[in-house]
Amino acid sequence: MNINKSSNKLIKHGTYVTEKIHTNCLSLQDYVTTENLLQNKQGLTCVDALPAKDANVTAFKKGDILIANIRPYLKKIWFATHDGGCSSDVLTIRANKSTDSKFLYYTLLRDDFFIHVMNGSKGTKMPRGEKSQIMEFLIPAFDLDLQKKVAATLSVLDDKIKLNNQINAELEAMAKTLYDYWFVQFDFPNADGKPYKSTGGKVVYNEVLKREIPEGWKDSALWNIAIYYNGLAMQKYRATGDEYLPVIKIREMNNGISSDTEKAKVDIPKAAVIEDGDLLFSWSATLDVKIWSEGKGALNQHIFKVTSDTYPQSFYYFELMNYLSHFKMMADLRKTTMGHITLEHLKQANIVLPPIELIEKLDEKLKPIFEHILVLKKESNSLVKLRDWLLPMLMNGQVTVT
Repeated sequence: MNINKSSNKLIKHGTYVTEKIHTNCLSLQDYVTTENLLQNKQGLTCVDALPAKDANVTAFKKGDILIANIRPYLKKIWFATHDGGCSSDVLTIRANKSTDSKFLYYTLLRDDFFIHVMNGSKGTKMPRGEKSQIMEFLIPAFDLDLQKKVAATLSVLDDKIKLNNQINAELEAMAKTLYDYWFVQFDFPNADGKPYKSTGGKVVYNEVLKREIPEGWKDSALWNIAIYYNGLAMQKYRATGDEYLPVIKIREMNNGISSDTEKAKVDIPKAAVIEDGDLLFSWSATLDVKIWSEGKGALNQHIFKVTSDTYPQSFYYFELMNYLSHFKMMADLRKTTMGHITLEHLKQANIVLPPIELIEKLDEKLKPIFEHILVLKKESNSLVKLRDWLLPMLMNGQVTVT
């Protein structure tokens, strides 16, 4: 089927929702804004707060399609899994009775939909989609039965991605619990295999940390336990041929590689090349720590690649994560945004330093967990690529389902 010859405009398949709901009726889990819609089609996270003022907002229902209408190139879209309310900058589209809502969602998940929205958008710095122009987007004229088959095929991939994400969340929580048990609560196994602190293990006051730590342990700083390599200004290394490395900026670190990702030469300095499993720490504007899983890339400035010649990755990963939370908490208390972390901040970030033998012993337990998380992340990345390849093929009839 040729989409240009056998297609209808979006307005024939769905309408904008105009019903309202009062914010008093919403919880944090029920409220959607452009801020908690994730970039690059990654769905939704929980909002930090409800609107300060009581107001009526757009009411969405399970099965509706929510799209951020500010900066459409960020590709923020979500298929509602429950009822709720959303801000005015989020468009809510509801499929009509002759259109399968999941099928409509997948037609709007395609890159060419977001290109269409951008082509009709207004504004330069903060472009907004034009609602009537959005409704001009062409939808394949499939009958309802075929719509459901296409949606079911693509849903299999998304369900597996969702399952992988759930498993990884549980694995990460398990690893964090184990780490905290050993190095925060100090209940690592003593010589008899029993919890150290809970069974009366000796602790002493540390003047630098201003707290008690196990006898024989030391204090250190984030700066001392790892090597922090800052990425390069990749505009100096723009790709000129067919071979290239994707440039990993903060956007890619948080939301993955996309069609908009810049390209760098392959012969950049070796230290600036990142691989699956590398630990990245964005220190400017957005503070975050991630283990990379999207293949070889060129590390841009404002992101550290964190390594160590002495300590296993699990140790400095959790120490960075713990201190990152501290930085963010301080920023929230001051009601300000911390612009960036300097080397001095890292040198002043004091931590508890267990004996290296104990760190390595815990890493023996944590390393397999981290390896499994990485395998599932890479599998999910492959499934996303497969889904995004299948999408246009299914919609234009090059690939059929029975």
